[in-house]
Amino acid sequence: MRRRVAVIVAALVAVAAGVGAFLSAARGVGRRAGAISHEVYVWQRAWNEDVASSLGRAGELAQGFTVLAAEVSWQDGRARALRVRPDYEALKATGKPVGLAVRIGPYAGPFERGSEATKVVVQVARSAVEEARAAGLEPAELQVDFDCAEAKLGGYREWVEALRAASGGVPVVITALPSWLRHRAFGELARAADGFVLQVHSLEPPGGPEAPMLLCDPEKARRWVEEAAQVGAPFRVALPTYGYLVAFGKDGKLLGISAEGPARAWAPGTVVRAARADAPAMARLVREWEQDRPARMHGVIWYRLPVEGDNLNWKWQTLAAIVAGEPLREELRAEVEHPEPELLEIALVNEGDVDLPARVEVEVEWDTGRLVAGDGLRGWRLETVGAGGLKLRRDGQAELEVLAPGERWRIGWLRFEEQTEVTVHVSAPRE
Repeated sequence: MRRRVAVIVAALVAVAAGVGAFLSAARGVGRRAGAISHEVYVWQRAWNEDVASSLGRAGELAQGFTVLAAEVSWQDGRARALRVRPDYEALKATGKPVGLAVRIGPYAGPFERGSEATKVVVQVARSAVEEARAAGLEPAELQVDFDCAEAKLGGYREWVEALRAASGGVPVVITALPSWLRHRAFGELARAADGFVLQVHSLEPPGGPEAPMLLCDPEKARRWVEEAAQVGAPFRVALPTYGYLVAFGKDGKLLGISAEGPARAWAPGTVVRAARADAPAMARLVREWEQDRPARMHGVIWYRLPVEGDNLNWKWQTLAAIVAGEPLREELRAEVEHPEPELLEIALVNEGDVDLPARVEVEVEWDTGRLVAGDGLRGWRLETVGAGGLKLRRDGQAELEVLAPGERWRIGWLRFEEQTEVTVHVSAPRE
């Protein structure tokens, strides 16, 4: 009897396992683990030595690149095309696969094969592919980044099919927003392409200067990735490295958002906050996906390539640590230099891998010696706390500035009556 029960139980377990496997396959929820592919997006329209240098450095770790090749926009119903001339020699020198991105601005239709708009989009994409091939680079894919209204996803499929027919065998991949995932038309669109890139980064207009500002909410990104796995097409995930400056008026209303580029001049009294990609949070997401992710998720694309001179983007050291799977170090320390026996200078040094906020306090203490003069630099001010100590504090909108990895800032100086030894300590600011 016991043997018969055991056989029945074993049979039921086998049936349940088979049903579970069937349902998982039907729903597209197969799982995988292991190293994840890392690619980098090159967004610059004008290539210079800094871009080429960063590209070469990134090529040591990245598995591939996507470069902006062209943009299409519409004005008064007429298409306007802007071609970008990437440095194909620098791209070939990386030895890595390179995709070509074509950005397309908002367009309401029509999307039929014979329409003028369709002809322009196809011609721009075909020209980008032909130019790359003429330069000796075979594109790994054609990535189409169309600012498509959700109601027009069905029409967008017409473009994708036309592009695949005209791409000369180059795979056509589309970028997609999380809000598209709930539409049946998106599933048909994604399956008409050779895959999609899920963009889990954006900045929703904040309600005020105190409102949270997230470029990528990790919890939402996890959920969206699981939803994307149900679509039935291979996909990658776009993660941010960049940042924005967000300006508010005296009344707390949003005035504008600015990205990398020349600084904007805001009116007096404007409150400006920084919204930056959270490197530790992004690193945790990647580590989680390395342990467990949908089988249809094939990798991540980092938006965008860190280049010397960027103010709101990560430094390469930050992205390199994440791609290499190394722990991100956060190490900010103060140090003292003596340019003269009685004069000392205090500096902040970022010896870690990530940007660190400048809004900290530096405590300075000494046992003997009389302070005769001193001042703060870069927005820090001196605050006396006793006969043998002071603080360097920085208030206001200090979050707009961060110490990048490897940076060193002089933040103050002190002159004593005689040579004096001091100790320095960095701490979080008091509230």
